[in-house]
Amino acid sequence: MLQLNSDAAISLTEQIVGSLVTKIERGVLSEGARLPSVRSLAQMTKVSPFTVAEAYNRLVAAGWIQSQKARGYFVATRGKALAPTQRAPVDEAWLLSRVYEDRALELQAGGGWLPPDWLYEYGMRTALRQLAKASGDVLTRYGHPQGLPELRQHLQWRLALRGIEAPAEQIVLTHGASQGLDLAIRLLVQPGDTVLIDNPGYSTLIAALLGHGAKLFGVPRTPTGPDVPVLAQLAEHERPVAFFTNSALHNPTGTSTTATTAHQILKLADKYNFRVVEDDPFADLLATPIPNLAGLDNLERVIYLGSFSKTLSPALRVGYLAADARTIARATQLKMTAGLTGSAIMESAALNMLTDGHHRTHLDRLRERLAEAQHRVCGRLTELGWSIFHPPSGGLFLWAEAPAGLDTDQLTNAAATVGIALAPGHFYHPAGSPSRHFRFNAAWADNSRLYGWLAGQAVR
Repeated sequence: MLQLNSDAAISLTEQIVGSLVTKIERGVLSEGARLPSVRSLAQMTKVSPFTVAEAYNRLVAAGWIQSQKARGYFVATRGKALAPTQRAPVDEAWLLSRVYEDRALELQAGGGWLPPDWLYEYGMRTALRQLAKASGDVLTRYGHPQGLPELRQHLQWRLALRGIEAPAEQIVLTHGASQGLDLAIRLLVQPGDTVLIDNPGYSTLIAALLGHGAKLFGVPRTPTGPDVPVLAQLAEHERPVAFFTNSALHNPTGTSTTATTAHQILKLADKYNFRVVEDDPFADLLATPIPNLAGLDNLERVIYLGSFSKTLSPALRVGYLAADARTIARATQLKMTAGLTGSAIMESAALNMLTDGHHRTHLDRLRERLAEAQHRVCGRLTELGWSIFHPPSGGLFLWAEAPAGLDTDQLTNAAATVGIALAPGHFYHPAGSPSRHFRFNAAWADNSRLYGWLAGQAVR
């Protein structure tokens, strides 16, 4: 009945759930059909009865099947299958809030973060144990306005490896990269100012800029970075105050800005007198470092942002902003007026994780796993008729265009009813323009349940 693979990256329970959902979606298992008993299916698939029982429990909770006392398990009627997980349509407001709190969306195929077991849990536990033994000052005092000095000194060394000369005094720690973006917006943008951003670009940044009253113009993203001729045209006619861009392993397309493109961006910034905000939270996922805008510019026009959420743990909420001395002084003042210092405990934990003996091994393994997952996801999506914007080059994301005939809104909302979070392309366009593209997170999307469900939608 079911083909399971004990060597697959996903659990046997998830494989059973995904396979049965696919059979129900395709009509192989019709409404009211009786399923094998737990013991029978366990014998057929050569797995533990506990594994089958867990899979059936998940399917019951999601409304796909029903349990009838003393009779067994049956495929639910279509109306009942959808009822337990009906939700409001997926839109930008939902993405910014519900996607972080809705535990029913267990398969984050379009999510912006890694699965928990891909992150550095061992390092986090070790760091917290060490902090529990620290002196009272570490555990009870406010932190430094710019952030833990020792972590900023370590960042000075790490940034130098990327070609960025940033003394510790020119770094301010932030509450994740999101606070760094907020500080950059407040530093550079007044309501009514024109701002350029990547198109497609980071959805949270788009919402933040619009909320600040900025006039947004999108610079199309190409496989080599921002479209320089369009950037030049917009800079000349719109006179922006800033250009926000994601250089390495871009969110959502997965592309990286080449050295040639980076040089051209900086020439335009100098010619038309605008600042560049380089959001670079994925730099540690690069197999080979690439030239960045901050290093080429020596932090004269560029504000550089980084984060540890993507590689260590989003629970840390520790990021950083590097810039010229004057900008750092203003950023520190804005940070203090908005929320005082950051968490000295979390900053200390981040430092311990970055400097322990296993961090480099963790990063190497993470890059390797992501590269393997990207190639598998790319291949499976291509088999299903999806078009990939850019060949896999590492990092989290693939930008894929849906096959003709699929309604992207219906696909997104239907996915949510079965616990799958998709990320449709219009989330990532400044004006919410229609798009047939979706962002896929390779770490989550490397899942047979997703492929089976997508195949079921394609044949309707």
